[in-house]
This record gives sequence, structure tokens and C-alpha cells, in this order.
Amino acid sequence: MTDAPDQTDSATATALPDAAAYLARIGAGRPERADAAALRELHVRHLLSVPFENLSIHLGEDIVLDEKALVDKVVGSRRGGFCYELNTAFAVLLRALGYRVSLLQARVVDPAGRLGIPYDHMALLVETADGERWLADVGFGDHGHHPLAFDERGEQQDPGGLFRLREAADGDLGDLEVLKDGKPQYRLEVRPRELADFTAGAWYHRTSPDSHFPRSLICSLLTEEGRITLSDRKLITRAHGERAERVLDGDEEVRGAYRELFGIVLDELPTAPRGAEAPEGSS
Repeated sequence: MTDAPDQTDSATATALPDAAAYLARIGAGRPERADAAALRELHVRHLLSVPFENLSIHLGEDIVLDEKALVDKVVGSRRGGFCYELNTAFAVLLRALGYRVSLLQARVVDPAGRLGIPYDHMALLVETADGERWLADVGFGDHGHHPLAFDERGEQQDPGGLFRLREAADGDLGDLEVLKDGKPQYRLEVRPRELADFTAGAWYHRTSPDSHFPRSLICSLLTEEGRITLSDRKLITRAHGERAERVLDGDEEVRGAYRELFGIVLDELPTAPRGAEAPEGSS
């Protein structure tokens, strides 16, 4: 197990000039201290307010891995993003509130058990004022609602499922597997990384035909009752264990769904490749 990140991890981060605006964006108050209870609340508030979405790819918008640009997108433009964007912005907020945060790279495990590319995914190692370490991840689609205790190897119950962190049997020393309901979700490297290290992974997921992001259109948000997902023009609603879906009729209904359900106002609608549909739990 690696040591906790150095203080320089926080000191080199971009300053957040208006933490209040970010907190208002996610409907959270400013915590009195950077402790585990506050982190838990911030984490679930983020998931309930900021959608996981890949609209920029299909709108022809550039995705720049820059802290200020990503915070502006989430807070100023009231948009979401995928893992690199959401977890980077969340890290900036947490650092501004007194947490120490490191970026961790991970490789997603597909249904066949194959590992994705290096820097396939970004997650966060967060240290509280009390020295507790937590794995935070607001950028993995349909996943856990709360941070996971980073040094715990037993089962951890979450509203999103039963999670466990375990040492990877065939990886580098210190690599961890994140499991949900007994199935590996991703393999996590515990060495802290810099934001620039994720550039190639973000480029791959924006451009490669082997990535599902250029081939599908997704916007998904946790709700108090379950989850809502717009996959191209198919609206999928899960509430209290029940699932319903319907195809939206026409551009105005699609534009209204983005606005009313996800808080995203679009002048132009994104266009997905014909027949494309993204899984609800995309990373």
C-alpha cells in the first residue's frame, strides 16, 4: 500500500475562486470540516446533480483536461461529462474545502473480464482532515453512491450495491480491484498521477472506434428514486426497482428532456451514429 499523497498534491491544484457556486450547483452546504461525513454528502449530492454524459463528443466540442475549463463546464455551463471531467472538477472542489486528493488511473473490466487501456478511467483517493482515506468516484455512471473506505478489504454496503476492494492477484504490487456485487468493475493503480497523464486516455475515448463513447450517446443521472438515462432518444427510467423506457418523439421533446430532467439547455442537439445505444453504467 502506498503512503497518502504529499501535501503538494493539493498545493499545486488550481484555486477555486467561488466554492459557493460549485456547492450551490450540487445543492450542498459548505462543510464545517473536511471529514468523512461531509465527503459522503458531497459525493452523493454531486451524483444527484451533475449528469454523466458524453454530449461534447457528439456536439463537436473540444474536451480539454484543464481544471478551470472543467469546473467552468460543470458549474458555469451546468453540464456534466465523463470520468476525466467529473472527477477532475470534483477534486478541485474537495481541495478547496480542505481535503487532500490524488488522481488515480484505472483500467475498466469489460463483461468478458478483459482490461481496458491504461488510463481508461480516473478515480480519486481522498484523505480527510482526520487522516482517513477514501476512494471517491463521481464519474463511473451507474456505480456506488458513496465513497469507499480505501483501506478496508471487507464488503462495503452501498445503495448502489455491495462493494469490495481487493488486492489484484496478477497486477503490479499494490494494484486494487474494485468489485460491485462480486463482479470486477475496474483495476486501480494506487500511484498518484497528474491530470496531464490522462490525455491519451481521454483522446482515445473521444476518437477511437473501439471506444463506445464515439459510437453512442448517453446522459445519465442518479435520482432519489433510482436513475434516469437518455440514450440517444430512448428515455430509460428506473424507480423503486421498476424499469420503464420509451422513445421520445421529435427534437423538441428530446431538447425538453435534457432541460427538465438533466438541467442541460442545448441550442443544438447532439447526434449519435445510427443504431447506437450506450449502456447505463458506462464509465
